[in-house]
Amino acid sequence: MQLDAQHLTNPNPHMTPLPFPAPPTPGNATNMLKRWRCIGPTVTPHHGLTSNPCVLPDLIPPGVCNLLSSSTIYANNEVSLEEVDIYGFDYDYTLALYSSTLNSMIYNTARDILVKQYKYPEGISKYDYIPNFATRGLHYDIQKGLLMKIDAFHYIQPGTVYRGLRPVPDDEVLQLYGGTYHVPLHKDSGFYGKGPKVKQFMDVFSIPEMTLLAVANHYFLSNNIDYDPVHLYKDVSEAVGMVHIQGYMYKWIMQDLEKYILRGDETYAVLHRLVNNGKKLFLITNSPFGFVNKGMMYMVGKEWRDFFDVVIVQADKPHFFNDCVKPFRRLDNNGDLQWDKINSLDKGHVYKQGNLFDFRRLTGWRGSKVLYFGDHLYSDLADLMLWHGWRTGAIVPELELETKVLSTEQYTQSLTWMQALTGLLERMQMHRDPESREVLLEWMKEREELRSKTKNMFNPHFGSIFRTYHNPTYFSRRLSRFSDLYMASISCLLNYDLSYTFYPRRTPLQHEPPLWMDQLCTGCMKTPFLEEMTHIR
Repeated sequence: MQLDAQHLTNPNPHMTPLPFPAPPTPGNATNMLKRWRCIGPTVTPHHGLTSNPCVLPDLIPPGVCNLLSSSTIYANNEVSLEEVDIYGFDYDYTLALYSSTLNSMIYNTARDILVKQYKYPEGISKYDYIPNFATRGLHYDIQKGLLMKIDAFHYIQPGTVYRGLRPVPDDEVLQLYGGTYHVPLHKDSGFYGKGPKVKQFMDVFSIPEMTLLAVANHYFLSNNIDYDPVHLYKDVSEAVGMVHIQGYMYKWIMQDLEKYILRGDETYAVLHRLVNNGKKLFLITNSPFGFVNKGMMYMVGKEWRDFFDVVIVQADKPHFFNDCVKPFRRLDNNGDLQWDKINSLDKGHVYKQGNLFDFRRLTGWRGSKVLYFGDHLYSDLADLMLWHGWRTGAIVPELELETKVLSTEQYTQSLTWMQALTGLLERMQMHRDPESREVLLEWMKEREELRSKTKNMFNPHFGSIFRTYHNPTYFSRRLSRFSDLYMASISCLLNYDLSYTFYPRRTPLQHEPPLWMDQLCTGCMKTPFLEEMTHIR
């Protein structure tokens, strides 16, 4: 291995170049490795990165930004708001954000349905909801009863496979999947992630379902009760579905809006600002009118429908976006169905069902002048992005927690040193003498420890919803494919002028040299109206 000064240049022109050892030769490679072993302490809280004279500047990456703001809108694609005339919204977890108390209620009710109506063992009733056990975007192997995180390349992340509430050892995972971590999702799971063999949980409502699946599996396994994981999955899915179909969730929220709905004043501020700037608004939701009406009156006021040019409830997404069968039905002021033929979608009226083809025909709204926001990447956004050319905005509430973790000193120091170790391992892996191999093995062990440490900062079981160690998650891949923009909530729109253009970072490909502009951090960039809008929060 031969390194020269030309290949050991400083990647960050704003960092002071540090002296580096002579290029390694077979005679001094081991000494060089020994010298580089002292890099590690430089990233502890008690030392500075530039205090160590034996640090090679090209192997220590620049410091990680710790000024991220959860109020930022992130761009996967270039979008000019000046070109957007029509704004569309989903309701649940888009216009209406819910408190975590709702997850507990869904779990408890579905668990009771499972025990009382499906006659599952009473012992399952003793298991309370476990906050922060599961995360959005996980996959569930229906036949094996395993909950796991899969990356963008369809590989399972080691250490994130759970059978019940217990992790499955990595060697057992390899045995279960034929000696590989790869899962052929193109065979085992359809476009919308619904199976037949592997299910992906993509919306926030699915978190209590994943927890109940884990608890029920755990109970059967802990008590040595024989069961079929396929039947269990079907029964749990139906029990959770009954919470929605039978109206339990709607009833809880309508009885205590203040307890469950968060930041309604921000929803009002967003809608008010858009309308005042001449934008047209529409609502397409799967929820029933009575439920939406009560929530919108709480957040926006009795005249909330004046903000919207078109209101569609019980739309049956994603079928609303990809078939042309169901016609629109109009509801009267009492929410009762009318029988008249729909020849136009009029402001002030409420419509049920329908389909996007008739929607586009009756409104004339199409293409990139329409921007639609939703929380479910498949049901809300995929078809609009792929088939209809609308702009799409994904609501990802988890960004609030993720950006907090990313901004901590513990995370930034751990990530910086982990990347430094990765660079060292890549450069020095060809040294085969025993002492060098010992040092390399130590670095590999420390790197693995850091990977687990940074994962656990987000969630001790499954880590970040965006990354599997260094690769993007499958959820993250879908997010970048189906959304032009993504943000923690629609209130992030308040931080930008309505003529603002969002530019995605030009992330260099593996064969491209990084430019200093590529390192600009979107999350800490000053947004035009951030300070002016703080009073709303």
